[in-house]
Amino acid sequence: MGAYLLRRLLTNVVVFIVISIAIFSLVHLSPGDPIAMMVPPELLNSGSADFIEQRRRELGLDQPLVVQYFRWAGNALTGDFGYSLVSGRPVSELLLERAGPTLELMGVGMIISILIAFPLGILSAVRRNTWVDYAASMFSLGVVAFPVFFLALVAIYVFTLKFPILPSSGITDPSNPTLANTLLHLVLPAMILGIGNSGRLVRYIRSSMLSELGSDYVRTALAKGASQPRAVMHGLRNSLIPVITILASDLSHLIAGGVVIEQIFAWPGMGQLAVTSVGQNDYSVIIGFALLGAIFVLASNLLADVLYTVADPRVRLQ
Repeated sequence: MGAYLLRRLLTNVVVFIVISIAIFSLVHLSPGDPIAMMVPPELLNSGSADFIEQRRRELGLDQPLVVQYFRWAGNALTGDFGYSLVSGRPVSELLLERAGPTLELMGVGMIISILIAFPLGILSAVRRNTWVDYAASMFSLGVVAFPVFFLALVAIYVFTLKFPILPSSGITDPSNPTLANTLLHLVLPAMILGIGNSGRLVRYIRSSMLSELGSDYVRTALAKGASQPRAVMHGLRNSLIPVITILASDLSHLIAGGVVIEQIFAWPGMGQLAVTSVGQNDYSVIIGFALLGAIFVLASNLLADVLYTVADPRVRLQ
């Protein structure tokens, strides 16, 4: 396994370099000029062109794109991802400041999606073609059909406006910054993120379980007197390989869904920072956020490969 992990790490490094080149190029070639947005009001009518040219020289934006990339990459290797063109703060500082709330939201959302999807998927497979199966299928298809922002708006209307039970904005109440208050603010965004991510997971778990429950070893176990729950648990472990793959790919869905959720619920995470930075053409922050998302995805895929051997000892990584 050690040799395999080393090869995968080297491959991920190459992939990451290609991704960084693509992101850096696309961001810098996108329409809009962040320097033009920094022109002081007193220079709007006269002197703005000189100001823009001077700032571009100071920031190195007047150099060829290749030169800009290698200068940025050299600094990034030392942990310096540049400075925000808007606030002037280090990008790494801004992202680390927002990483905690985002990881909290994504982690709880993933747990909720697993707690919903596994029981529904297993019950749907065990009770195939019954009302339980049909109800689970309706739930999963409904969640997939409705966009996450629609579910969020409905939840805000029901639980905040119609029945004021849960807060719908921010990470906590500044006048009462307690743990209980923070958890209360987390309920709605995490629930919507988890529910929105559970729809397709239910379908994959059901499909994988059905194929295992129809296997000879499960039928043999039942014929020898094994209880149905025990036979189902044996089938569940063997059905985890495709489910682990889906869970790994769900990280990208959580990141994308988290951006929308953070905007709707005013959650102070990296997604909200990224949307604000896109509106301001803040190149450095956009690149930092995109590359951090790429790291998460590459790491989750590597972790999935390792978990294959845990779920099924017959799997050998070569």
